[in-house]
Amino acid sequence: MLNRRTLIGAALAGLALAGAAEAQDWKAKYPELTFAIVPAENASGVTDRYGPFVDYLSREIGVPVKLRIANDYAAVIEGQKAGNIHIAFHGPSSYARAVTTGARIEPFVIEVGKGGVKGYYSVFYVKKDSPYQKIEDLKGKNLGLVDPNSTSGNNVPRFALDKMKIDPETFFGKVVYTGSHENAVIALGQGTVDAAANWWNAEDDSNLARMANKGMVKKDDFRIIFKSDMIVNSPYAYLSDLPADLKARIAGAFVDAAKKDKAAFDKLSDGKNDPFERVDHKAYQPIIELNKFVDDLRRKKAS
Repeated sequence: MLNRRTLIGAALAGLALAGAAEAQDWKAKYPELTFAIVPAENASGVTDRYGPFVDYLSREIGVPVKLRIANDYAAVIEGQKAGNIHIAFHGPSSYARAVTTGARIEPFVIEVGKGGVKGYYSVFYVKKDSPYQKIEDLKGKNLGLVDPNSTSGNNVPRFALDKMKIDPETFFGKVVYTGSHENAVIALGQGTVDAAANWWNAEDDSNLARMANKGMVKKDDFRIIFKSDMIVNSPYAYLSDLPADLKARIAGAFVDAAKKDKAAFDKLSDGKNDPFERVDHKAYQPIIELNKFVDDLRRKKAS
């Protein structure tokens, strides 16, 4: 005769078996996951920074995770729209662009700076020995932007310039898209552009600081002539139609990374960040509005 304890035990066992079956089901459908990063540095730099973290994710999730090095922001957006990129590190604007153009994705964690800071800045660099002290001094000179879908490298700069009543395409001699944050600094150093937009967290935490640490440039060769208001930090997003158990494993691996593999986690930010925190879509609604503003500017100029 079955008693209550036996029935409860049987029910729990059934749930455990169902959970195991679900895990096996998604592993059969997703024997490998693709993880892509919007370009901030060159391919070797991305591989060096993310390689240990991808190995950690593979162990924690239970299937191989393959790092995809994208040529531009659009490649990451289109890859997630097509369902070929399961997990992606976006800039705020590229995430907003993806979700407003048909990508079925969800942000699940946000980068967090030391002290719990969840924001960063867009800056304009010039060469230290140049005569330029403010944006207005650059009339007729060349401006280096990063990518049309970069937050700190395009959309925030364009928003800031519009507030200054500056139309980049008529004010500057030329506006150049360099493709990555590193390339923008290189173009400035080589004299291809006279000012360059970039991301900046703090004096010791910026793309320029990273490049200097790698011996690519000398940090003291450049100075900032403009810094924006704070921008919400970048999200990691996965496909919305991934199985719930798989999404839970991915999110859990990110949230636990700082304690489970501190070396791999610290490599991502050169030890500058606090652990990842959960985030959802509403945090990026202001960025969606920013993208709309920049799109409207573009349409007005084209009409």
